[in-house]
Amino acid sequence: MARVGLTTENVVRAGAELADEIGFTQATPAELARRLGVRTASLYSHVANAHDLRTRIALLALEELADRACAAIAGRAGKDALTAFANVYRDYALAHPGRFAAARYRLDPEPAATGAGVRHARMMRALLRGYDLAEPHQTHAVRLLGSVFAGFVDLESAGGFEHSSPDSQQSWTAILDALDGLLRTWPTTS
Repeated sequence: MARVGLTTENVVRAGAELADEIGFTQATPAELARRLGVRTASLYSHVANAHDLRTRIALLALEELADRACAAIAGRAGKDALTAFANVYRDYALAHPGRFAAARYRLDPEPAATGAGVRHARMMRALLRGYDLAEPHQTHAVRLLGSVFAGFVDLESAGGFEHSSPDSQQSWTAILDALDGLLRTWPTTS
């Protein structure tokens, strides 16, 4: 990428690509500047600091994930929507490990409130309407699904399932079936 073409958007995209290659926490302004062939100070015209770069990569990742999830669940309900939503997360995590890590970066309140994370929460709640869960059970279910999806893909990405049978796809399918069953019979008494 030529220095002349440096914009905030392409700095952030290059940072996201770098995060996928070497890991989100290793994608620093200094490493990104090295990859872009510019001085680190040149990046600070486009991002304020390392936190700003990470925040922007996180917002990009959340936006990409939200767009994919929205397209995947459109017109679906129940188990079909659950499976489509879950598969988007898993596929994205495997294809873009650095960006997936970025999507879980703790954001400051303003970018969190205005970023695509809000869309994720709305989609998850829309998906759960097919299971007829009211509050506070819906919030519990959102947290459960997020934990299962993130935990599974973290373990899978780290090679945690490579040395045992059955293969991870069979486990993923069984887990989604179990989640569907749980959501259909969610206990509504505390």
